[in-house]
Amino acid sequence: MKASEIRELLKLLEQPGVISFAGGIPHPTLFPMGEVQSTYAEVLADKTLGPQALQYSVSEGYLPLRQWIVSHMAGRGVECSSGNIVITSGSQQGLEFLGRLLLSPNDTALVEAPTYLGALQAFAAFEPQYDELRPEDGNRTPESYLSAAAAAGGSAKFAYVVPDFANPTGLTLSLAARQNVLKLARDLDVPVIEDTAYAALRFEGQALPSLQAMDMEQTGSIDASRVIYCGTFSKTITPGLRIGWLCASQDIIRRIVLVKQATDLNSPLLNQMVMCRLAEQVYERQVMSAIERYRGRRDAMLQALETYMPKGVTWTKPAGGLFVWVILPYDIDPAELLKRAVSEAHVAYVPGAAFFAAGQNRNCMRLSYSLPNEDDIVRGVRQLAELLPALN
Repeated sequence: MKASEIRELLKLLEQPGVISFAGGIPHPTLFPMGEVQSTYAEVLADKTLGPQALQYSVSEGYLPLRQWIVSHMAGRGVECSSGNIVITSGSQQGLEFLGRLLLSPNDTALVEAPTYLGALQAFAAFEPQYDELRPEDGNRTPESYLSAAAAAGGSAKFAYVVPDFANPTGLTLSLAARQNVLKLARDLDVPVIEDTAYAALRFEGQALPSLQAMDMEQTGSIDASRVIYCGTFSKTITPGLRIGWLCASQDIIRRIVLVKQATDLNSPLLNQMVMCRLAEQVYERQVMSAIERYRGRRDAMLQALETYMPKGVTWTKPAGGLFVWVILPYDIDPAELLKRAVSEAHVAYVPGAAFFAAGQNRNCMRLSYSLPNEDDIVRGVRQLAELLPALN
């Protein structure tokens, strides 16, 4: 999505009475406001921690926070140490660092189509080419990726996936698809960037193993693994503190630390200290509260789509996360429809072309159920659906 298109969308969202399915952001009533306020006060009042919190710090990140993450990663089947963790200013910074570390102009990044818009934006500064990664289809040969990358003037450098409740589709990669990604990465000898921003928001079913845990079963240790795990607190505790992390081999982490030093030295230590205490005290409660809230809104959106959408419209049925991906008939362009949707139906969404590296598949839209309440979700879907028959 171009910057001009984002600005235009934001202007539309400023109109009064608009039901926004556009923002893929946490609901602010879930933020632990009291705990955040008291924790900042406690840290700053501590005679030892207070001065430290306002000082420069190591680029790797606050050690107690990294130790909490080590314990958290063990729960995802990843045995690691604090030396395998670097704290980033949100997982978005982690993606930008990985693009900087791994890409040169005309190198190829393997990404799903559609994929997370923020990843495409993070990688774009390094002028890559993109090739479509199809995890659920293991038939494409490694040689075809290599030849396509060579024809583009570079080489394949990494595969990027959002395996759990992906942005924008809400879909989860099957176990076989995860195995396909890892096999392809081994055959191409490239790393896998595993973006887990939504993994904690599982509404139903059993969690599948992370790609990093699966790869470690093959390699025997994290330092032999080719998977780089991107984690964040943004969807579970709060995005405002801008705390994420990368978990990878110590070799990769050392290289990332050098990038971090050259970029911003360290993520704000005060925020790291506060996030560490919040993670220790409220993480599980926050996750359960988010799941309860978003599950009901997901259910309301799926039921409304089933009730009101005309024939020819299909959509995904996510088991978690924040998004539903809607596929319209080919002759409907959601980008063209958006202004009418806002002005007539008072509903906003994100046109699907933004999530494709080549801008294809213009007949899709991303709907997020994170912000509107259930009544607004039903009303918004109904009003959006009423626009569609006239265009068929």
